[in-house]
Amino acid sequence: MAAVTLHYIYDPLCGWCYGAAPLAQAAHAMPGVNVILHGGGIMMTGSNRRQVTPQWHDYVLPHDQRIAELTGQPYFDKLLCDTSVVLDSAPPTAAVIAAERMANKGYEMLHHVQRAHYEQGRKIADVDVLTQCASEIGLDPVAFANEYAFVNADGLEHHFKESRALLAKVGGHGFPTFVLETADGNREIVQTVEFLGNIDAWRAFLQVKIGGFAA
Repeated sequence: MAAVTLHYIYDPLCGWCYGAAPLAQAAHAMPGVNVILHGGGIMMTGSNRRQVTPQWHDYVLPHDQRIAELTGQPYFDKLLCDTSVVLDSAPPTAAVIAAERMANKGYEMLHHVQRAHYEQGRKIADVDVLTQCASEIGLDPVAFANEYAFVNADGLEHHFKESRALLAKVGGHGFPTFVLETADGNREIVQTVEFLGNIDAWRAFLQVKIGGFAA
């Protein structure tokens, strides 16, 4: 059993979540840490979905460039130059949930769709692209398509509500929010800014927490 649980409240289209992806990846690979994903669904779902425009490109680009500088994450703005793109967090979040339900591959799907969006310029609000991503992480595309449809029809909005409730309960203010939970149920928000681009320090921090909580 994991010594600690790391709740990760995220949005797949959040630039800072992409910047923090190496932290999530390191935690996911670390013995003693159980990472649980919570898609927030606030930024770009429903009425907050956004069509890419030249103005949006000019607004977002400096932020993404800053994130790349701080974190070392590769970033290409190809997608932000395509005004046919609709930015919608709901489909990729549903894909993450579906992958988790199918094969405990939610984290792998999140990592894959983030790379698809930020590094490859793929349209991750498109179900065909998400099905391709599922296949690329080893999921059966037909089974994935069925599970994805089920999540969309019965579960996605509930997931969003639960994630937002958790964010409010812990006093979080946006994405990404990392929350460490001990075996006795105590929770604390982890301030990750100092760890961006410094994976060794992040691993050392988590190791101390594992040791402290397990003792």
